[in-house]
Amino acid sequence: MNAPARDPVRPAELRQQLDIETPEHVAVRLELAGVGSRAAAALVDTLIVIVLLVLLQFAGGATGLWHLGAGLEGWVLAFVILLSFLTFFGYFAAFEALNGGRTPGKQALGIRVVMETGHAVTPTGAIVRNVVRLLDCYFPLLPFVPGLVMVFLHPRNQRLGDLAAGTIVVRDRPVDWGLGPLPQPGAAVPEPVETGPPELSDDEFRLLDQFLARSGQLDVALQVRLATELARRFQDRIPRRTTDADDYLTTLHAEEQRKRGSRFATRAQTGAAGRTTVTAERFVAGKRDGWAAFHTVATRVERAGVGALAPGEIPAFAARYREVTADLARARTYGVDPRVIEYLERVVSAGHNALYRARGRRRAPLVRYLVRDFPAAVVQSWRQVLAAFLLFIVPAVVGYGLIRGRPELADEVLPPVMISRAEQAAEHQARGIGYGQSPGEELPVIASAIISNNIAVAFWAFVGGMLAGTLTALVLVGNGVSLGMGFGLFVNYHAGAYLATFIAGHGILELTAIFIAGGAGFRLAGALLLPGDLTRADALVLQGRIAARMIGAVVTLLALAGTIEGLLSASDAPAAFKYVVSASTAALLALYLWSGWRYLQESAVEAEHASGRPA
Repeated sequence: MNAPARDPVRPAELRQQLDIETPEHVAVRLELAGVGSRAAAALVDTLIVIVLLVLLQFAGGATGLWHLGAGLEGWVLAFVILLSFLTFFGYFAAFEALNGGRTPGKQALGIRVVMETGHAVTPTGAIVRNVVRLLDCYFPLLPFVPGLVMVFLHPRNQRLGDLAAGTIVVRDRPVDWGLGPLPQPGAAVPEPVETGPPELSDDEFRLLDQFLARSGQLDVALQVRLATELARRFQDRIPRRTTDADDYLTTLHAEEQRKRGSRFATRAQTGAAGRTTVTAERFVAGKRDGWAAFHTVATRVERAGVGALAPGEIPAFAARYREVTADLARARTYGVDPRVIEYLERVVSAGHNALYRARGRRRAPLVRYLVRDFPAAVVQSWRQVLAAFLLFIVPAVVGYGLIRGRPELADEVLPPVMISRAEQAAEHQARGIGYGQSPGEELPVIASAIISNNIAVAFWAFVGGMLAGTLTALVLVGNGVSLGMGFGLFVNYHAGAYLATFIAGHGILELTAIFIAGGAGFRLAGALLLPGDLTRADALVLQGRIAARMIGAVVTLLALAGTIEGLLSASDAPAAFKYVVSASTAALLALYLWSGWRYLQESAVEAEHASGRPA
């Protein structure tokens, strides 16, 4: 794969392009989207998200007017809170994963997200690049600035999310650009007129064609100056019959088109005696029917997978793909019109995606990801998770010791609401009121708010890895210190068991999820700092895929922990029941991780059998 290059055919347009080499050794050029179009698309999408969130908030505020009764209003409001959270975090990822890399904003601006290999963006890539959007677009005090600066400075116009996911954003030109009207089936192809060989070289004809195509869009003074210069360039070889430069150039262009469609055009000399070239126009005329037919099939296969073809059609499809890639190489050699080359590149890209991507295989069911792939990634990353655990637990112990040794420090560093709850703990215990206990109708709302908040904290721990792990470490240390100090405060008021009863039900799952999120962040940091034999870009993409599965485990555990915290921990359920639930979550977590470990073991055995080595 080559670095972005300026298109040599149209240097004045200053287009950044990336050459993707197919397995057939043919380069497909993708035009990179610039900072302007990407910023405009982001603005459109952000406005859409804001409108959706406002509508959801209005719907949530109107629940009291619906008079649903029987506690249903709380459940509806809880659903609205979760939906708002999913809209904020999931809008971009969902559209890009399900709509060919296009959000509504990107579609309006004519750009799309693809993998660096030229393939359509994968769901994992869409998720990773949009979770890292927290750093690129929502970084505190500098919203959108990091992403814009990265796109502006990076040679491939990639922001941090693109680097982590291995994606790029490219121009999305229409694939149905016309090559001229196709002949009707059975219609006779007219014999080319014998008008003599072309007078202009391919480069001169292309220059004249582009000038006339844009003449109506140019400033009048510039139009006159360019027309005069072009006419002066050609008139020594091709005499003028009119003083009007525009008329002369238009007539010259029409004559050249006729000559390039004649038999004599194939005998135009290119330099060395006896060497001839095949006329670009005749080449396109003979091939365009096949290109259009292949593109129709390739688009269908790209969307539905290779399974959309009958078994006997797959070899024929592969053969047609190789033929079209060869046509693309010949088109460049023959100097075909750049617009035709762009069309062919899109056709080859569609065939490449259809033939080589893994989309034809059946996707594994969601349950398999939840109980096998996600925990396997956690077990595989036990060192990173252990590092995150230590960065949390050590500061927690230090914070606990500080508050126990210096109780007066609590007034300076802890929130007043926590101090007030600690002071009232003894009174609440005597009245049988638990920590954070709320009325039953409020519990669903509390649960949804807790789930949303905890997942957001976990996401920040994950994306902090893109800052060499510094932000990840800060999130872990900060939360560890807060928890340790808070627990020490309640112990100072002889209410440690009171707080522990509240934490018991959900704490094991919640804290483990935070450690896993930190481990995922350290996966990204390790790729940046210690890439090993890989390039940093390749290491980042590889580690990002594992980290994305770890985040799947995080969301799973936090959804369960938040549900328990909101519906059980904040309820008036007996303390004994809460501790039973705590023990059950510990057993469930152990079973969850064992499932991942077993999957890794089975995968290792299968790999040994496949390589021919004894298990």
